[in-house]
Amino acid sequence: MSHRLHQHLLQQHRGIPTGIYSVCSAHPWVVRAAAEQAVEDGSLLLIEATSNQVNQFGGYTGMRPADFRSFVLKHAAEAGLDHSRLILGGDHLGPNPWRSMPAAEAMTRAETMVAEYVAAGYTKIHLDASMACADDATHPSDEIVAERAARLCRVAEAAYVSGDSPIYVIGTEVPVPGGATHAVHELAATSTEAAAQTLAVHKRIFEQQVPGVWDRVIALVVQPGVEFDHDAVIDYEPAKAAQLSAWLRAQPEPIVFEAHSTDYQLPDAYTALVRDGFAILKVGPGLTFAMREALDALEDIEAQLVEEPRRSKLSMVLETAMLREPENWLPYYTGSAAHQALLRRYSYSDRVRYYWAKPEVNKAVDQLISNLAATTIPESMLSRYLPAQYLRMREGKISADPASLIVDRIRDVLRNYAAACRPV
Repeated sequence: MSHRLHQHLLQQHRGIPTGIYSVCSAHPWVVRAAAEQAVEDGSLLLIEATSNQVNQFGGYTGMRPADFRSFVLKHAAEAGLDHSRLILGGDHLGPNPWRSMPAAEAMTRAETMVAEYVAAGYTKIHLDASMACADDATHPSDEIVAERAARLCRVAEAAYVSGDSPIYVIGTEVPVPGGATHAVHELAATSTEAAAQTLAVHKRIFEQQVPGVWDRVIALVVQPGVEFDHDAVIDYEPAKAAQLSAWLRAQPEPIVFEAHSTDYQLPDAYTALVRDGFAILKVGPGLTFAMREALDALEDIEAQLVEEPRRSKLSMVLETAMLREPENWLPYYTGSAAHQALLRRYSYSDRVRYYWAKPEVNKAVDQLISNLAATTIPESMLSRYLPAQYLRMREGKISADPASLIVDRIRDVLRNYAAACRPV
């Protein structure tokens, strides 16, 4: 059965600059925002979970693949999105969560994870075996990565039950999930030689070990030369990727590029990326970063409209939670205590996203929403703190309730992606 996304992306092979953005987040407001955007556009919606986020042990969300599917379906349905337009994907599916273990053990766990994803109805599968495991003497070669990817693909094929057949994404030049962990100033695009080698090796091994599947390998992960670190973004420069794009257009097979870490690019960059064959654009931290900005703005409003004893004190609660459980930010944020405090709040890598589900943080967010729902935010105040949402509220396009303001701020990010991905 032909996959809807595969059919959509085939337009690239016909010379029509078409793409799709992949929403990588487990926050209900982000899912709502993405679903509302897809409803307005009449488009497909691709939502992906990562191997660290969702796996057979619950990942850092506490959800297994079937749980995450139910979670997404619930929030998408509430936003009015028909489930036939929703595509679920698994990102970085491979040994990554267990790379500190020997390869044999890590791969066995990865097989179980992939099987759970496919059995639960995920159909866009990023097979990522690019990382070294504990007993790998060196970084795995293309041959080893392809062998491991083919092994995971066999498991996926065996777990498939019905509906759209699984489609696959491969690649060995895979950026670190969630953005760079150190300062980056310049970044080269993947070379055509590296892309050609990766594709050729994977094709040969897949045709040997999982015959009949290669036609469903739809994308290759490459580096277009985009990235972000804590306080800087490397912008897309089409000239850097020109040779890579030309190589892609010369391929006889209908394959596209998948670009990771595309958060925070300028709007025109997304149009250029899709035009140049980077048809799958991953976005994650940029969405929860926008959500955090909206919550910060609403907390500032709350401080002026609500008596001190009833305030949510969200920022303080969040900071306390991050200091009490620093494992999700401490390995990434270096420097003085003051600099770390700034990064906890404002880093592009948005490590704060790991804390929104903490009970005390969730309670503070609920208190903030409740406080502002019980009062009237003056239009003139909303204009200062959330000017784009103020205008849409004045135009009657959105409600002025706090949750709708937050969701629309997230959609500010998605609108740039959506505009770039539509066929012209």
